[in-house]
Amino acid sequence: MSTTGKVIRCKAAIVWKPGGSFSIEEVEVAPPKAKEVRIKMVATALCGTEMKMLKDKNLQHQHYPIIMGHEGAGIVESVGEGVSTVKAGDKVIALFLPQCGECTSCLNSADNFCIKLKQAETHLMSDGTSRFTCKGKPVYHFGNTSTFSEYTVMDEISVAKIDAAAPLEKVFLVSCGFSTGYGGAINTAKVTPGSTCAVFGLGGVGLSVIMGCKAAGATRIIAVDINKDKFEKAKEVGATECINPQDYEKPIQEVLFDLTGDGVDFSFEVIGNPETVAGKAEMVPLNWFLIIWQRRL
Repeated sequence: MSTTGKVIRCKAAIVWKPGGSFSIEEVEVAPPKAKEVRIKMVATALCGTEMKMLKDKNLQHQHYPIIMGHEGAGIVESVGEGVSTVKAGDKVIALFLPQCGECTSCLNSADNFCIKLKQAETHLMSDGTSRFTCKGKPVYHFGNTSTFSEYTVMDEISVAKIDAAAPLEKVFLVSCGFSTGYGGAINTAKVTPGSTCAVFGLGGVGLSVIMGCKAAGATRIIAVDINKDKFEKAKEVGATECINPQDYEKPIQEVLFDLTGDGVDFSFEVIGNPETVAGKAEMVPLNWFLIIWQRRL
């Protein structure tokens, strides 16, 4: 039976108050309105952004109750009036940084912060209302995506069509983790050919940083983590060597200096602990869990 134009009842993870935990609830997801897309979510991830929000009881700027989640992929269930880039049945990934493709920011190759996002209330749809309700109450959206729901509604500009053969359980990482790490190396740090890089933290974002450094032509990519089980995968994606700080008595920055002779050219903190960054460094904050610093030349 077709669900087009009908309210869909499904499960979603709701956070009811600041500092609260996830509560699995039945929600109602309204049909998409003009320029909106309703998606059946297939894969999503708990990103560092959500983890930080769950721990912080003082996020007064956020709205509750809320369905979080901004990294995900799924299949288009139905589209609203005027949607032209996707259709029912298409595989898509969520874009928490939407691209209208028309504003000055989107047309600027050095920018990626769509003006429509700057102007929008990201906790609601563009018409100022929510597409979610639970127990008779409206539930707020998160990042224009809200992927922690079996079905969600996004603006068309927050959705990107992908190849029909793409495995959703893998490509959903392009939504945030991969693009953050890879883009951090290529676009933010602008890693140079022949350089030496250090990557602290070998989770999904850290591995993506390594891939970005390799693609940029770095000669040495030193992966740093206290979990040696991650070393094999790090080497598979481009790390030239892996070290565990717990294997040394001296501070890790001294270890890196000894390994390289004069220090590294680019360092990436991908642990989620800015205190890792120490010494005389030029820091470029990309987001809360990726900090880049470059040696002064």
